[in-house]
Amino acid sequence: MASEKFEAPDLRKFIAALSADAGHLDDLWRRPEPQLLPIPATVRGFRIRIDLQRTKPPVWRRIEVPGDILLPRLHDVIQAAMGWTDSHLHRFRTSNDRNTPEFLTQFDLDEGDEGILEDDVRLDQILSADGDRLWYDYDFGDGWGHLLRVEKVLDSPPPVPVCVGGKLACPPEDCGGVWGYTELADWVRGGYTDALRPEVFENTAEGRAWLPDRWHPDAFDIDETNELITAVTAEPIPVVEELASLLELARNRGARGLRDGLAHPSASGTTNVGIDEATELTEPFRVLLDVVGAGMALTGAGYLKPAAVEQIAHRTGITEWWIGKANREDLTWPVWELRATARALGLVAVRKGRIAPTQAITRHRDDPQAILRHITGRLPLGTTPAERHAGWMALTVAANETPAELWEASISELLFDLGWHDREDPYRAPSPKSPTLDALRLLAGAPRTDGRPTGVKTAVAAIARAVLQP
Repeated sequence: MASEKFEAPDLRKFIAALSADAGHLDDLWRRPEPQLLPIPATVRGFRIRIDLQRTKPPVWRRIEVPGDILLPRLHDVIQAAMGWTDSHLHRFRTSNDRNTPEFLTQFDLDEGDEGILEDDVRLDQILSADGDRLWYDYDFGDGWGHLLRVEKVLDSPPPVPVCVGGKLACPPEDCGGVWGYTELADWVRGGYTDALRPEVFENTAEGRAWLPDRWHPDAFDIDETNELITAVTAEPIPVVEELASLLELARNRGARGLRDGLAHPSASGTTNVGIDEATELTEPFRVLLDVVGAGMALTGAGYLKPAAVEQIAHRTGITEWWIGKANREDLTWPVWELRATARALGLVAVRKGRIAPTQAITRHRDDPQAILRHITGRLPLGTTPAERHAGWMALTVAANETPAELWEASISELLFDLGWHDREDPYRAPSPKSPTLDALRLLAGAPRTDGRPTGVKTAVAAIARAVLQP
């Protein structure tokens, strides 16, 4: 039997038909966009039960929220109500089908996904009646699914989101999903017996150290939950344009540390500093200005002369804790740091081998408040993005009255949220060091406290707030 001849035109038709079928299949599998309801004329409220799916007994919360709450804010409320730490990606979807319509985050859009951004979507554009449901997924690795179901539509919206009920503790982050959580819960309920200890832990001590502090699967504190909701829904203080751009960068990266820092109640405190406080804060800089006088020659290597170093170290209290003679600037880093910071702040200038007060400060050298205003006007210090970003983070942690001994760790965390990391290890937070941090430490009394001020410095916080706010 002779074989049939396959003509080239037939091949072209076959390929065209195949391409058309492929396009049809793409249409079938393309995820549909959520259908939004019209914005209602009157804002109502919703009483919603949130169930963490597949947990037995169920972990759940009951919240009341206004209907005009936007999805990003609802995400914050869910995180706080449940007890999550917002350490992973999330997504809202409108059904539980295989190809469910869903809302996208800015991260999704940056990754090339197409669809409706959650940022401008109100809850009452999705839910409207008792029994309506919305799904919320968190941590796609552990796969935490939440079902939100409207229990009651409220005629009057609550003034702020609030938790009105709940049961059981939120699972620990990164515990391995429902299966890992169930193992942990059984182990804790069983008194940490070795027979129930999850295999991932070599011993009880390791497991207990890994668990969140005081975590018990049956614990739920509604007052503590509402404190968290209040904290995450607080609005950040208005900030200057450069810091506002960093706040937006952190938000797009899914990090909320900077937002929480600027929304902290202390961040909106006073920006006023009295004469006595200004005198104390500026003391190291005024000592330097007094020693320098109208101007003095530096050594051939460009350092302060030994007599000047000794005088500065003695009057600022450095000699009380410094090991050594404190008479050489290159061997007495606190004095070197004071001089370098004063120069960066525009208090002194070096020209032709001499150091002298700048013209801007000469007429105010005896006015601590004027010196402080000058310093405030120069912060943050630095010309590179790394220095500027670190400076803004230093001002943020100081503004919300973070204890000085925690400044460095807090700054590093915020910088990591912005995308900075250690040069050798991309998974390790970067150094918090910056000229701005040096200035804040000097204002906080570093020369008299072993170079490491401690406690909450309310006057320094006031200075930082003055820099942050427009």
